[in-house]
Amino acid sequence: MAAFDFDAAVRWARLAPEATLSRRADDELSFVNDTTGSGQALLLDTCVYIDGLQGRAPDAVADLLDRRIVNHSTVAIQELMHTIGVLDPKHPGTASALAAIGGIIRAMPDHRIFTPDSDVLGRAALLSGILCRLQGYGRDAKLRALLDCTLCLQATKLGLCVLTANLADFDILSRMLPASRVLFYRPA
Repeated sequence: MAAFDFDAAVRWARLAPEATLSRRADDELSFVNDTTGSGQALLLDTCVYIDGLQGRAPDAVADLLDRRIVNHSTVAIQELMHTIGVLDPKHPGTASALAAIGGIIRAMPDHRIFTPDSDVLGRAALLSGILCRLQGYGRDAKLRALLDCTLCLQATKLGLCVLTANLADFDILSRMLPASRVLFYRPA
């Protein structure tokens, strides 16, 4: 594994915008629809798994997942495991949630799970700091921003397209990282 290049990351960060960015109109974004065909391989945001479990993923997303190569990030595994950690063990729904999340993680093929490298992690931390500063993100949003930045940079480095329902954060990230590819959907 190559060492993290601090100087290159700081030079790269100079390309960041200096002002708060607002979300673009829907007609300026790429959304999954019934005609979205095969194409670039995907890296799934954690919301895709959660929306699928909760029956909120539209049919067009399920169809897309059948047509494209689907990849997974250890970032999503982290977020799913965090969800398990915050569940109340005494709650009657915890056992079924644990089983469902476990089923998702166990079904991920090993050769389709990717771990961010030191370059992605370092740049994601820098990018999320810039994003938090510019957007005025509060305490709760900072960790989410770090994970979203990591996933977006990881997908970009691997040549993958992020599939997400997180319009607010990933629209801004896709503008800060023009080489990134993001495909959006709205939960049903």
